Amino acid sequence: MNIGIAGSGMIVRFCLDALQEIDSIECTAICVREQGIEKGEELAKTYGIGKIYTDYGAMLQNGDIDFIYIGIVNSLHYEYAKKALEAGKHVIVEKPFTSTFQEALTLEKLAREKNLFLFEAITLLYSPNYQFIKEQLPLIGDIKLIQSNFSKVSSRYSEYATGTVLPAFDPYYSGGALYDLNIYNLHFVAGLLGMPQEVRYVANIGHNGIDTSGIVTLRYDQSLAVCCGSKDSDSDGFITIQGEKGLIRLDSPPNLADSVIVNIGQDKRACNFNKAQNHMVNEFVAFAEMFRSGDYDQCYKNLRHSVSVIDIACQARRDAGIHFAADE
Repeated sequence: MNIGIAGSGMIVRFCLDALQEIDSIECTAICVREQGIEKGEELAKTYGIGKIYTDYGAMLQNGDIDFIYIGIVNSLHYEYAKKALEAGKHVIVEKPFTSTFQEALTLEKLAREKNLFLFEAITLLYSPNYQFIKEQLPLIGDIKLIQSNFSKVSSRYSEYATGTVLPAFDPYYSGGALYDLNIYNLHFVAGLLGMPQEVRYVANIGHNGIDTSGIVTLRYDQSLAVCCGSKDSDSDGFITIQGEKGLIRLDSPPNLADSVIVNIGQDKRACNFNKAQNHMVNEFVAFAEMFRSGDYDQCYKNLRHSVSVIDIACQARRDAGIHFAADE
């Protein structure tokens, strides 16, 4: 399948590195802002991309492109995805899927109406280790507690702390810790337990109303989950699932999903089924296979999950009083 990329930031470079390992996918075009044309030319030269655009609408008219990959600022995910779907393109959107629940619902409805593939590029869901965890869950009995932490001091935090607000910490651009890092924890828990009965978010709120770190609690019938995410302080990444008969532990941030430990009684096993060095390879292989086989059912099942996670994130934002420009 042929992909056209919108964006030129760090995540786009990770994406292009991943695509180098997948024979069935070719990046044939990239769209950058006019002021970023030099960066676009450098990426095109490095990765053998044939066409550079500074007009997104023009790229959407390229009939050779099957998919548009959207790797731009959070607040533009919805607009760019909607335009691509309306142009008849299949779409891959970087996390977070959208800024608001209503935006997510609109994209889901549009994709289904036009019979188009629409994916959120959330690496966790396509990790073989995450699939292994799902398979092992019955062994640990009824789940009682899930604890998760994805924390990393942002390279932009020192500037933010001294008053310079960049998109990563700007509510206008749908920034903050919840939508950047903690969103992975929400995906992890919701992928196992579904929609919670109650969502609460206690956050450290910065000088412009954005969350620099925080704790989401999710209440289920018989389970509780605690999801910690931070852009203002560091921690080792981990997730622990505690059941009545044992526990499962992921000893890595959820985006990488490495090193799974299953501990049941005296039996303790450490496993890692990841083979690709680039953690984005698994998801793009899965996207290509669903496209090749026409597996819309699996696509829309994953899409429904992404919409649900945005629902949870929006409930959390409301609870913490965090307002995005997209809410208006």
